[in-house]
Amino acid sequence: MKENIIADKSKVFALRIIKLYKFLQGEKQEYVLSKQVLRSGTSIGANVREALRGQSKADFFAKLTIALKEASETEYWLELLHESDYIDEISFNSIYTDCKDGIKLLTAITKTIKYN
Repeated sequence: MKENIIADKSKVFALRIIKLYKFLQGEKQEYVLSKQVLRSGTSIGANVREALRGQSKADFFAKLTIALKEASETEYWLELLHESDYIDEISFNSIYTDCKDGIKLLTAITKTIKYN
């Protein structure tokens, strides 16, 4: 597949989310929030990948919009994990910054598509 910044970044983010999930399950014995963040955090890249194979501009836009919604949901789960002391400040800031960057990028892409 041709290099694509949002596809690449969302896959790297998904891998970070998987590592966070393993940490939460193994070290913190946290099973509910960890599954939520795993589901939404890995769904971002899956929807981006589907968008790249979209059958139309509308299909492409719809899948990227879903990816943006999943990124926003992931942002929420990360905030809960941090505020409930499951992840420390340094870990939170690192992964949260990546999540926010993905949201900014997806927002820019979807706005561009919407207004062109």
